[in-house]
Amino acid sequence: MKTPSLKYLVKEPATRNKQTALLILLHGYGSNEKDLFSFAAELPENMVIVSAQAIQPLGFESHAWYSLHFDNNDGKFFDIPEALAARETVASFVDEMQDQYAISPQKTFLLGFSQGAILSYAISITYPEKVQKVIALSGYISGELLPKNLVENQYQALDFFLSHGSADQVIPVSLARESSPLLSQHKIRHQYKEYPVGHGVSPQNFFDLREWISARM
Repeated sequence: MKTPSLKYLVKEPATRNKQTALLILLHGYGSNEKDLFSFAAELPENMVIVSAQAIQPLGFESHAWYSLHFDNNDGKFFDIPEALAARETVASFVDEMQDQYAISPQKTFLLGFSQGAILSYAISITYPEKVQKVIALSGYISGELLPKNLVENQYQALDFFLSHGSADQVIPVSLARESSPLLSQHKIRHQYKEYPVGHGVSPQNFFDLREWISARM
């Protein structure tokens, strides 16, 4: 069997059937695959849950999907070529997991937090045939990571759950609020919620995303 593009942790259901879904988790900058995997025990049982480790090691079990830079003029910005390369690596990883566990794109969910959410948006909008159900937590849509021309009527199958902390000091909630109008412009189904927290996932946020997933199993 071919070596997967990314290292990952996996939780499989006791039994699998035609309704079994695939959930791929993409953690945020400076975290690792163990972080979001802590959700696995509380998510619907009939899922193969895969938590990927990001590409770049930062030391002390921390990883990133692409580099962040800081300067006095532009503030914080990210390495666009690295981010585009990460988009392609994760897109290939989605294919690999779908093949390995024999689960279709229609039964595939992608959940990303922060940097992982930015990539989740980019992958699903660039490759709507690969993954159609996306949970984007504490992230935003980066135009630099999308195709130059978004083709109308290509996105009917996409379905998003978006959430953000109203007190987020890492990624301002104003950026997250821009995602919903863009999705609406392209007639992409989505639900956007805010919670009175910082850069994290509140218990109510987790409850809501779990209900959203369960309704689409």
